[in-house]
Parts: sequence; structure tokens; C-alpha cells
Amino acid sequence: MLNEPIIATVFVLALLIIGELISIASRARIPMLFVVFFGYLIALWTGIFPNNILEKTPLTAVGGILIAPLIVHMGTLIPLKTLKTQYKSVVVSIIGIIFATILILLVVAPILGYQTAVSGIGPLTGGLIAFVITSEKLQEIGLTSIIVIPALVLAVQSLIGLPLASNFLRKYALKLRDERPSEEVLKETAATVEQAEPAAKSWVSEKYATPIVLLFQLFIGGGLAVLLGNWTGIHYSLWALAIGFIGILTGFFRENMMQRANSFGIATAGLIFVLLPSLNSVTLSIFIKNLPAVLLILLVGAIGIIIGGIVGSKIFKWDKYLGIPVALTALFGFPGDYMICEEISRSIARNKQEEKWIFSQILTPLLIGGFTTVTVASVILASVLMGTL
Repeated sequence: MLNEPIIATVFVLALLIIGELISIASRARIPMLFVVFFGYLIALWTGIFPNNILEKTPLTAVGGILIAPLIVHMGTLIPLKTLKTQYKSVVVSIIGIIFATILILLVVAPILGYQTAVSGIGPLTGGLIAFVITSEKLQEIGLTSIIVIPALVLAVQSLIGLPLASNFLRKYALKLRDERPSEEVLKETAATVEQAEPAAKSWVSEKYATPIVLLFQLFIGGGLAVLLGNWTGIHYSLWALAIGFIGILTGFFRENMMQRANSFGIATAGLIFVLLPSLNSVTLSIFIKNLPAVLLILLVGAIGIIIGGIVGSKIFKWDKYLGIPVALTALFGFPGDYMICEEISRSIARNKQEEKWIFSQILTPLLIGGFTTVTVASVILASVLMGTL
């Protein structure tokens, strides 16, 4: 039955729906991605899902193609005037992974050994690219037996990071809601900003800005980002984000492009389909055998990141309930950072206008923090640390 692409898609989408319903019912205390990842593992271990279920569904291929356009879309969500103020998010996120690295080397290395501890740091503070760097180095020096450690860290890091970040950020969102400016102040502020920074005239008139045209524009940006990534060696996600910023500034893109193109839902679902196969190699026996070492790395690393988030918050006089989630984005990155912002603003707000305002206040710091750690800082960190082996 699951060999049929449509049936395989329905089963995996059902898991996403369960995660979404639990997130809504728990008012974002239990993030959707946490439920999806853990539920997927259980489905694999119990035989409900075969290991190749995601190969059967075309949404996996669709999600892979939509990653670059989706990141371009993210660039259209963040006004340039806001981005200029986000250097603090970059610094806070870097402080978080520095503290995590120091704490792992001080606590974990004496217990598990330097090689095992170092192999877990890159994936802990980043994503797939950091894992690739780590695994290639371990294979090169003949330490293939411990590759399972960074693989498991990569696979389950979000199960630790998402609930922590979600609960800290929820406290911050509640403060925002209770201290929200009056409607009059919001309208005056919006009018002032609009007068001070008039939007660039769109290259495509409203008449022709249909969903297909807007989606085509996003694919142009995504394709250019991939080409630039291949030519320069700089990861395409950074190019995609920059193209989104530049596009919205020059008028090539409109704000919130993918939602205007009525494509954000399918793109997000497809991206989750792309992420899930990283869990396929995690059998129950492998999970149990290496769980103590992986949990130690995750626990110590998460504590280090939280400490770094608190320190960074004190430096910049931020609320710690914002600084900690920004630092914790190292444990999940995109799309987790976007999704918990969406879930929390939806669950905390008392009306749609308030939901949009809360979302606008918490999204940019988490997106910038996530991109800093997952795409740049973790790659540099993994390269340097694996070079010491």
C-alpha cells in the first residue's frame, strides 16, 4: 500500500498534521517539529513506516527543489531597516556556540575522549554541512566507528533544542503581548516608517503579479543562489538570503513572496520531507547503545548555549528570554526557527493583528541567529576542530 506515492504522502502528511494539532492544543509548548521527528522515529522502529517511505513520495523531491526559493522568500520577510539592527543576533548566537564548545571540551572530553567530544560539536552547533565535514574527516583518519555519534547528534539535536527554545521564546512573547503599544502608537510608527523609507516600485505590476509569476521570480532567485554557491564556494543559503534582501530592496520581489504565491504551505511540508530521511539510519539498537554519549554531548552543549545566550543578553541588555532562543537556534536552524515563531505568535495572540505584530518582533532575531550558526559559524567551527584530530 505504501508503495503508492499518493498513499505514502498521505501517511507522512498525517504525521505532520498530528504535530500541528498537538502544537496548537499545547499552545506551542510542544513544537510541531519535535512531534514529527520523534513520531517518525517511532514509526520506523515499529515498522509502521518502511525506511524508504520518503523515496516513494514526490513531495521529497519537490521539497528539495523548493529549499533555495524558500530561503529567498525568507529574505523578503525581513525589512532592511530591521536587518541593520540585527548584528546583536549574530553576536549572541556566536557567543552561544563558543560557550557550548568550551563546556563540551571541559566536561565531555575527559569522559568520552577528545575525539568523540570534538566529533559531536560541529553537528551540535550546526546542520548537514558541519556533519559532512565531520564525517569526512573521521573516515579519513580511520575513526569510522564513532561516526554514529555526530549522526545521532544531528538527528536528535532538534528534539532537545526545539522544546527549550519554544518555551523560553513563549515567555518572551507573553511579555511582548502584555507590553504591546497601543493601536494609535502602532499606526503612528507604521506611518513614520512608511514616510521615511518608501518602498521600491515593484518591477511587476499588480495586474501581472499572479501566484505563478511570483513563484517564477522566487525560482529565479533560488537558481541564481545555487549557481553563485557553486561558483564561489559560499553556501547557497547565504546567497539566497542575500538575494531576497536585495530583491525586496530593489523592487524585484514583493514582501512575503511565497505566501503571496500561495505556495508556502506546500514548500514547508516538502522541506520537512527532505529533513526526515536523516533519521533513517537511527535504529532502536543504535539509538539505545549510543544514547548516553549523545545525551551527554547534547545536555552539556545545550547548557553551554543557554549560558552563552544569557551572557550575550546581558552584554546587549536584551531580555534573556529572547537571547536564549536566539542562541538555541544552533540546535535546529531553519525551518524550526520560523515554525516556532509562527506557532507561538498564533497561540499567544488574542487577535490576528496582534499575532502579526508578535510574529514580526520575534522572527528576525531567530532567523538571523539560525543562519549565523547553522550556515556559517558551525562550518568554520567544524573545520577548525576536525583539523586538530
